[in-house]
Amino acid sequence: MTTKIALLDDYQNVALSMADWSALRARAEITCFDDHEADLDALAARLAPFECIGIMRERTPFPAALMERLPNLRLLVTTGMRNASVDLEAAVGAGVTVCGTGAGNTATAELTWGLILSLLRQIHLNHAVMRAGGWQDHIGLDVAGKTLGLIGLGRLGAQVARVGLAFGMKVVAWSQNLTDERAGEIGASRAESLQALLEVADIATIHLVLSNRSRGLVGAAELAALGPAGYLVNTSRGPIVDEGALLAALEAGTIAGAGLDVYDTEPLPADHPLRGAPNLLLSPHVGYVTQETYEVFYADMAGVMAAFLDGAPSRVIAAPG
Repeated sequence: MTTKIALLDDYQNVALSMADWSALRARAEITCFDDHEADLDALAARLAPFECIGIMRERTPFPAALMERLPNLRLLVTTGMRNASVDLEAAVGAGVTVCGTGAGNTATAELTWGLILSLLRQIHLNHAVMRAGGWQDHIGLDVAGKTLGLIGLGRLGAQVARVGLAFGMKVVAWSQNLTDERAGEIGASRAESLQALLEVADIATIHLVLSNRSRGLVGAAELAALGPAGYLVNTSRGPIVDEGALLAALEAGTIAGAGLDVYDTEPLPADHPLRGAPNLLLSPHVGYVTQETYEVFYADMAGVMAAFLDGAPSRVIAAPG
């Protein structure tokens, strides 16, 4: 019997070209969906026939309410080995094995620097002026000599910090569990508090996992501490920043600007006020979206699905009994 496989949120229509799926094609029917379905009823109806589903990061959540409506589902494969939008307990309870893949190492840190450089040197604004037939219309800022404030100094934060140091920046970091020793290893100094970090940062970047502790961490008071000359960059998760407070700060000019790759609701609605906010540089959650990362994601996904059908699950995150 042919296994039905679904690959979700293939926005660029590249899933089947990024990996060798030949080990599956002889025994499986693979369907790719390039749109995002957010309605639970419509999503459950769409996915009901499938036994194996591959999901891209957290684009489509899999809560218990969805899992219980997919009686044919046996395998869920997420890109990466951690996906907070998948209810693992519900999956195991429904008899579903959840597996993961490898991931890229540098793409998100690189995008963070793309946003920083564009904000400070006004690259995106100068590009628009040139496209419209104009010439020099904006004055940028040097990166060298500025203070880079890192909210989180894990793997990604450390990558961003090292580039900042290479640019000749002063690097300051803070997180709830950061030690002086860890900060010193990277070449940064540790701020005593988030408020203290924001008060000295010219550019603050976020590199935290979304959790109960980090949700809404940057709100009106924190943005006020960053001040009218400060920039905020978020390539982590949207809800870490209070969206309403950020909009208000941008509209009032109480911060110099922001660069966002992540949002409370994704895809960002076409009429969302962030799309028209002043001094805001937007990218559509592409921190990990590079050919190299996709090749790892989809090659591992194909391998994991083949191994599961062979009766030897690999890269298991959670499994029944």
